[in-house]
Amino acid sequence: MSVSEYQYVTLGGIRQDYCITHDGQVFLGVLGGNAIYSAVGARLWTDKIGIVSRVGSNFPVEWLDQLTISGFNIEGIHQLPEPHNTCTFYAYLSPEERVDTDPASHFLRIGHPLPKVLLDYRSSTEGQTNRGTFSPVAIRPADLPRSVAMVSGAHIAPADYLSHTTIPLRLREFGVRTVTLDPSERYMEPSFEKELPIIVSGLDAFIPSEKEAISYFRPSGLDIWEMAETFGDMGCRFVVIKQGAQGQSIWDHDAKRRWHIPAYPAKVRDVTGAGDSFCGGFFVGLEQTGDIVEAALRGGISASFTIEGSGALYALDALPGLVRARLDALRPSVKQV
Repeated sequence: MSVSEYQYVTLGGIRQDYCITHDGQVFLGVLGGNAIYSAVGARLWTDKIGIVSRVGSNFPVEWLDQLTISGFNIEGIHQLPEPHNTCTFYAYLSPEERVDTDPASHFLRIGHPLPKVLLDYRSSTEGQTNRGTFSPVAIRPADLPRSVAMVSGAHIAPADYLSHTTIPLRLREFGVRTVTLDPSERYMEPSFEKELPIIVSGLDAFIPSEKEAISYFRPSGLDIWEMAETFGDMGCRFVVIKQGAQGQSIWDHDAKRRWHIPAYPAKVRDVTGAGDSFCGGFFVGLEQTGDIVEAALRGGISASFTIEGSGALYALDALPGLVRARLDALRPSVKQV
């Protein structure tokens, strides 16, 4: 793929996933990461997607080749000269409840040997609240290739606090028209009350999960719309609060309008990456249509394909006709609140 052929970009992590699904299936050392899942969600609506990320020298070269073959521009993936551990562990206790610590107890629970690479595992999000330095594989403004100047839309996946405070400004300097961001659960805490508006201000859309929103506002007990409006007051155009199987709550700050969109009734096999895939479909939809509801519908459809299988690239096998059919089927379910 030539540089001139990508119009949208996702920025975030590329990981090696170790996952236990809610029904006990095990996936070890497979391609994952929020930059990939969001890129795949976007890829269902356009073939012009680039990825910006950082990986270590030990990152499998065949995975980079696979991304290129799948149609992604990988010019923005920086392979560092030294190795880095990019393992991520998830265990799903149900389709809605995920834990990402203490892998030994969860592999013991299902009677599966603990992979050696997880012996000292703590969490894939360690260090994301650091206010002073970037972690080694955290994206930074200097990682953006010059070709980003040709991009019209960008989505920033969960990452370091410093990445989220610096990357949006650099994207705007490049002339990127639409910028959306999904926060890190690590800094969605009351202790970041002063810092969060720095991230949210100037975004086209801020896209936290309901769990993250509740965590940030605790112990206030605000309802979903009060939380959305407060995020909007921080200076972004749109707020989308992801609610898993319950769909999404959407707040248009400028128009003072709100909607709820239910999740598409897909058959759930593995919910890994569903939120990231939603964000990928959403930001492309927002840039293409300028309509917050149409954008959220596209995000919901991207997520519906991701959860029906396992693996970051699974949804790429979706037939274009089926993608559009699901979009048309979900649209009548939109409710203005």
